[in-house]
Amino acid sequence: MKTFVTHDKSLHLFNADSLQLYQQWPTPTAIVSDGPYGIGGFSGDPHTSDQLDQWYLPHIEAWSRLSTPQTTLWFWNSEHGWANVHRLLVDRGWEYVNCHVWDKGIEHIAGNSNTKTLRQFPVVSEVCVQYVRRAEFFANGTVMTMKEWLRHEWKRTGLPFSKANEACEVKDAATRKYLTADHLWYYPPPDAFEKLAKYANHHGDAKGRPYFSVNGSKPIPTSDWARMRSKFFCPHGITNVWRHPPLNGKERIRNGTKASHLNQKPLRLMRLIVESSTEKDDVIWEPFAGLCSASIAGKVLGRKCYSAEIDEGVFSQAVSRIKDAASQIILEF
Repeated sequence: MKTFVTHDKSLHLFNADSLQLYQQWPTPTAIVSDGPYGIGGFSGDPHTSDQLDQWYLPHIEAWSRLSTPQTTLWFWNSEHGWANVHRLLVDRGWEYVNCHVWDKGIEHIAGNSNTKTLRQFPVVSEVCVQYVRRAEFFANGTVMTMKEWLRHEWKRTGLPFSKANEACEVKDAATRKYLTADHLWYYPPPDAFEKLAKYANHHGDAKGRPYFSVNGSKPIPTSDWARMRSKFFCPHGITNVWRHPPLNGKERIRNGTKASHLNQKPLRLMRLIVESSTEKDDVIWEPFAGLCSASIAGKVLGRKCYSAEIDEGVFSQAVSRIKDAASQIILEF
C-alpha cells in the first residue's frame, strides 16, 4: 500500500480502500464524503444511483461505529443519489441537519442540454448534505435520544418540570427549551446542564440518585457534556445555496487539456465545510479522496487529515497536487 505523509504530518494519504483504514485512523470530527454518484464515472462507481445504498452501506456502518456525537458528516452527491442513501444514514444513527445546494450556474451546461430528449429542466446543481452523529443514551433497557433522556432523568426525580426553571435561574426558558417534548427542544449548553444536574441531585428523590449519569456513580461532567454535540460555526451571509461556477482556470487539475477528475470540488466550498464544523487540530476523514480537496483545505486550516484514494493514477495526481505550493491557496469568500 502506497502512502504519502506531509512533512508536518498534518495530511496522510493512502492508496487503498478506505474500508481497510478506518479502524487505524483517529476519531473524526468531520467526515467529507465525495464518493460514487451512481453514474458509472469510474471503476467501481455503480451505473445507476439506485444501487448507491448498498455500495455505501459498509462505509456508513464503519462511520457510525467509529464516530462520536461531535462528528459531522458532509455527504456530497446528486439529489437522486443522496435520496437513495439518506434512509441508511438515519437508521444508523445519523441525524439530518441541512441540505446544501451547489448551484453551478448556467455555465455548467453552456447550451448543451437537449431538453426535448431529456424532458426536464437542465440540472446545474448537486448537494452537500450535513448530518451529525446522534447522541444516544441507554435507560430502562432502551436507547433514547438526548431529548428523551433529559426528560426521563427529570421525571425520575419526582420534581415538577417547572422546577427546572428555578434550577437554571430563569422564568420559563429551561422547561420550554431543555425539557420540552416537542420540536422546540434545545440542547442545554454545559452551564445549563450543570445546573439541572446539580438541582436534580440535591432536590430529587434520594432513592434515584445519581441523576443525569451514564455510569451510575456521578452526573456527566460538563466537559463531557460539551462533547456530546457537534461543532458548528456559521459565517455571516452564507446560506444553504452555494453559488460557484464549475471549476476552470488554475484550480482545475488537468492531464494535458483533459480534466483529471470528473467532478473536482472547489477549494472554496471545501474550506466552508471544514471551517464550519471543525477547529484547529481536529481530525478530518476524506475516505474517497480523489484530488484531496477537503484534505488540502484542512491542512491549510491547521486540521489533521486522513485520506484514501483507491485509484493509483488519481493517488499520484493528488500527491503532486499536495506537493505543489500553488494548490495550497484557498479562495476567500
